[in-house]
Formats: sequence, C-alpha cells, structure tokens
Amino acid sequence: MALFLKPLFEMKLIKLLTFLTLTAVSLAGCKKNSGAADSSNKIRVGYIGLTCEAPIFTAVEKGFFKEEGLEVSLVKCEWANYKDVLALGGFDITHHLVMYFLKPIEQGLDVKFTGGIHRGCLRVQAGVNSSISKIQDLRGKRIGVPGMGTPPFIFANRVLGANGIDPGKEITWRVFPAGELGLALDKGEVDAVADSEPIGSLLLAQGKVKNVADQAKDPPYKDEYCCAVIVSGKFLAANPKAAAAATRALLKAAKWVEENPAAAARLSVEKKYLASNPELNTVAISHLRYVPSVSGADEAVKSAAAEMKTAGMLSPSTNVAELAKRAFVHLDGVSDEWLNSVQVERVAGGQVPPDQDIRLFAEMILSDTGDSCCKARKSLAAKQ
Repeated sequence: MALFLKPLFEMKLIKLLTFLTLTAVSLAGCKKNSGAADSSNKIRVGYIGLTCEAPIFTAVEKGFFKEEGLEVSLVKCEWANYKDVLALGGFDITHHLVMYFLKPIEQGLDVKFTGGIHRGCLRVQAGVNSSISKIQDLRGKRIGVPGMGTPPFIFANRVLGANGIDPGKEITWRVFPAGELGLALDKGEVDAVADSEPIGSLLLAQGKVKNVADQAKDPPYKDEYCCAVIVSGKFLAANPKAAAAATRALLKAAKWVEENPAAAARLSVEKKYLASNPELNTVAISHLRYVPSVSGADEAVKSAAAEMKTAGMLSPSTNVAELAKRAFVHLDGVSDEWLNSVQVERVAGGQVPPDQDIRLFAEMILSDTGDSCCKARKSLAAKQ
C-alpha cells in the first residue's frame, strides 16, 4: 500500500509544483508588462555614426524628444549587427535606409516604417578619366562596394536592374573598406564604386570620380526617400503613443537639419557622434534633402520594393503591394498635415556657405601629410 501511495503522492507534488511555477511565471509576466507601461516614455534610439543620421543627434541635442515627453537613450551599433540588434529588442526606433530593411521584412522581421527623413545619400561613381559615363557602360565591369548587402550595393543593384543589366551575371563585385574605395579606383582594381555619404562627397572633392548614378539628382531616385523612421513592431504594439512621439521628434529634427545644415554638421562632429570634420560633414549633409514626409515614405517603400524585385533582390513570388502594406504604418498624430504646421528656428551661421566645396578642397590640401601633387604645390607656395 505504501508503495502504491508513494508514486501517487509524487504525482500530486509534481502537479502542485507545476501549478506554482506557472503562477509565478504569469505573475512575473504581469509585472513585466506593468513595468513596460510605466516606462513607455522611455525610448532607445539606435545609430551607427553616419552623416545622414544628423536628425537623430539633433533631436537629442535640441530637446525634440524631451518636447514629446520622452526620455531618450542612444544605442551605438555596427553595420554588421544593426538589423539583428533591432530585431532582438536592443533598441526601439531609428531612421535608416528603406532598401536595407525590405528584404528582412520580406523574410519576417517585425519592424515598421513610419515617416520619411531625407533623400539622396547613395551614389555609383566611376573614375574621373574613365570612359564610363552612363549606367549601360557598367555592363561587364568591376564595381567596388563596402560590403555585399550594404545600402550602396543594394542601390547599385537597383540601378543596374532597372537598366536591363543582370547584377548577378554581368557585374563583378569587389568588396573594400569604405575608406579604401578611392584607392581601389586609383590602383585599377575596380572600374567603378558604389558608396554613401560622406565617402561620395570626399571622392568628388578629391577629383577622383564622377557620378554615374546619383540618388540625390537622378530620376526617379531624386524624389524617393532613401531613409525613413523605422520602429520595432513589438515596441510599437506595446507603446503606440511613444512610437508616434519619437517619430514626430525625428521628423521635426529632419526639418531643423534642412534649415540649418552647417549647424547640424558641426553639432554631429563636435558632440562626437561621428568621425569627420565640420567642413566635410557640411558638404555631405548639403547634398541631402531633409524634407520629411509621411506619404513620401509610403511611396518610397512601394517603389523600392518594386525595383528590388526586378533586380532579383526580393523573391519572385513576393507581392510588392502586400509587402509595402506590411512594412509601413500610419501613426496617430503623424501626418503630412502635421509636418506642414511644424516650424523650426533658423540659426545664425547654420546655413551652407556658397563656397563650401572650394573651402573643403582647400582644407584637404592644408591637412595633407602624405606625398602628393597638392602637398608639392603647398610647399612651393610656402617657399615663394
């Protein structure tokens, strides 16, 4: 009898322990959810340290997050793990390239675009003395990129695909660190490069390249938002008001950057958000258009998805309209009408001087420490 009762007692004990465990988990879950609601005014913003992220830095330094009732903290990331950190909840919101996230969204990444920040940060460039002058001239050529799957690579693929060139079969891709793309051109290791700011502006200022495709100037890309606010789907579901407030802070900051590009460039460098100098960063920012738009971002998601599918970067079976609908969300209090009502200050000395490009080139000559024709001219001038 005792032998029979022992296993019965053990079974009841196991059931009791299981019930207590589940109850504890449930209570912990309730406590966690309660805590999330209490801290819904706290927002974590991801960034890499790029020229085009000026609105993020501006929104922090000018108090735009605070105006929206948010307590903000920044999370520094690297290119290699940027999407993963967002997907795993390492930060809640940022603004980034639409094309960079469309493939992950197609594959199930739970993130949403909520508003367009700016246009025009990507380029395809060829050597200044190259015979390459148009996209069709790139067929069969070698193109240097900072990495496979990076935004410059994706933009180049879109441009090539839209012009009837198969990027996978008719292009040889070569990977170099972003800062060495110009050197790869000098050495003849590539025929063209695809890059983003400030590398594109630096290569132009050095007289090394000419633009073959410019997202800031060439149709249809010049009117398309390359970067948009993107928020974690889980954070949005739990904190829709905070997500909307953070989106407004970033869109307002984009307006401020457009009005005060030189001031935004200095702020980004002086506060050590990125490694550059104020002159170069001002030139890079001045080539972008920070004219935020909600409807513009919605349209950009659709057009980018369509061309990425044409270029073979999305699955042939993907329904572009459905993907775009899943990728973009309209938030309460975030609209083009609201944006049109937003006013920002115009600070003294915050605009781009008309001779900015010339001044940048002069600064590069004066700071040149290596052997070059520029240094030779500088030495000669000093002797005279």
